Amino acid sequence: MTEMSNLGLESQNLRLFIKRDDLTGLAFGGNKSRKLEFIMADVLAKKADVAITWASLQSNWCLQTAAAARKLGLKPILVLFKTYELGEQVDGNILLDFILGAEIHIKEAAKGKIVSLDEVAEVIEEVRLKTLKEGYNPYVVPIGGSTPGFSMDLPLGAMAYVQAGLEIFDQLKEQQVIPTWIVHASGSGATQAGLVVAAKAVSPQTKVMGICVSDPKKDFFPEVYQIAQETVAALDLKISIAPEDIILVDNYLGEGYGILTANIAQVIRLVAQQEGIFLDPVYTGKAMWALLDLIKQGYFHSGDRIVFIHTGGTAALFPHRQGFLSFLTS
Repeated sequence: MTEMSNLGLESQNLRLFIKRDDLTGLAFGGNKSRKLEFIMADVLAKKADVAITWASLQSNWCLQTAAAARKLGLKPILVLFKTYELGEQVDGNILLDFILGAEIHIKEAAKGKIVSLDEVAEVIEEVRLKTLKEGYNPYVVPIGGSTPGFSMDLPLGAMAYVQAGLEIFDQLKEQQVIPTWIVHASGSGATQAGLVVAAKAVSPQTKVMGICVSDPKKDFFPEVYQIAQETVAALDLKISIAPEDIILVDNYLGEGYGILTANIAQVIRLVAQQEGIFLDPVYTGKAMWALLDLIKQGYFHSGDRIVFIHTGGTAALFPHRQGFLSFLTS
């Protein structure tokens, strides 16, 4: 946890901290490592020898799942959906998936959004049945480790982020800081749900803001709220999550999920130049664009202490090279 002091926020009496979950150590790092620590324990407990999951073409979730699987001696199978037009070049996370020796299936999908369960269910079941026929014992991990289903009985991804939230509060307590806000990119819901539960349990004055990267809040809210409720039940906590605890901002969806825009490219350059930290073009770049714009609009109050979570994904910078060159040299 470090303070970002070079973005010119002093005049508004705001303090901005960054939680570097891009440095978690597995593969190229990211918030998915926390989730996989819980999920892979369940995979091993169920004596699976294959881990199957899915997401978008340049998914950091899939990369980290493949890395975790290989580390534990499991075979990774990834179903990657073309939710944005980057082509199928072996670059970025796909290159890393290839190096890991993951079995990769590339499928078409609706553009500009994270793939829905309805889109993937039939394909995933085909892959699962094929591995069964080959003599494997597959474990199907839902996208982002977010919602119970397939082989996962509990909201393990969200439970991991309850632990992460407690870690954030402990780290800031050492600096005698109580965060007013925790801000992060929200894609499949587990990270936000876990953080909301942690805040409600130990720091109810702290608000958690999820910046929508794929779906508008009217569609995404029920999912995050449900995961939070399931997490409270799974952990048997004596707290309740109210609808107003789920704060989603969808004004920064831009042109859709995974689509680089000039605003995102410029914010990534700003943070790189001022703080020496690289954000990614799909999640953290969009979330930081939202955060800095909300600050500019006066959304936050003088004295607020804001934690921004860097959820990783920086390997996805490279397939977007043409977009960066276009936006940052024009």
